[in-house]
Amino acid sequence: MDDHDGYFDERVAATYDDSSGGPFEPSAVEATVDVLAEFAGQGRALELGIGTGRIALPLSLRGVPVHGIDMSQAMVARLRAKPGGDAIGVTIGDFATTKVDGTFSVAYLVFNTIMNLTTQEAQVACFRNVAAHLEPGGCFVIEVMIPELRRLPPGQNAVPFHVSPTQWAFDIYDDLATQTMSSNYIDVVDGRGEYRSIPFRYVWPAELDLMAQLAGLRLRERWEGWTRDALTSESRQHVSIWEKLAE
Repeated sequence: MDDHDGYFDERVAATYDDSSGGPFEPSAVEATVDVLAEFAGQGRALELGIGTGRIALPLSLRGVPVHGIDMSQAMVARLRAKPGGDAIGVTIGDFATTKVDGTFSVAYLVFNTIMNLTTQEAQVACFRNVAAHLEPGGCFVIEVMIPELRRLPPGQNAVPFHVSPTQWAFDIYDDLATQTMSSNYIDVVDGRGEYRSIPFRYVWPAELDLMAQLAGLRLRERWEGWTRDALTSESRQHVSIWEKLAE
């Protein structure tokens, strides 16, 4: 995994919790936590890419012990500064390979974070790492976009996803063969434009299923979102749950 402290550094961490809409809406957070608490049951939860604790903190308030892995010390510092943040264990490292103590009933990656692993090899390693941490019957939950290649304008490789007077944001599908892409942001601050780009590797649902199979997991559920609506050909994201097979 690349050094994502460089992409999620203090500049990004300082404003990350100012985001609104979509997955940051209180109702969206509650729906996410409802599902994760159900799969955690009486066990523990492992969050890969825990960040500032958007999901981990409310899940912890439900009584679920949460441990996180994250490479960005700046994001984790923001988690630590929040009420209850010091009660959540965090290991700094690459969540594709970093090991932590104990086993878990559920592990999860939300908000496209699986795509922060920018090679297929790293994504496969992530599934194997999660499987090694799960109890038999434990579940791995991923929330991720479905690649929007159909939305690409003819002859172009960019799709905008946010436009406002102070920010333009767009995805660039760089290489269809390697499934590399990037999210790009232009922010207007004090009348000056600032640009940043974050690399990703997009991944298809069927490819994730094969990664799961290689790690000894099987698909249990797949929905369009956290409210468990059915996935369709028009869905723009999915929430998938794989279960660890009994040894």
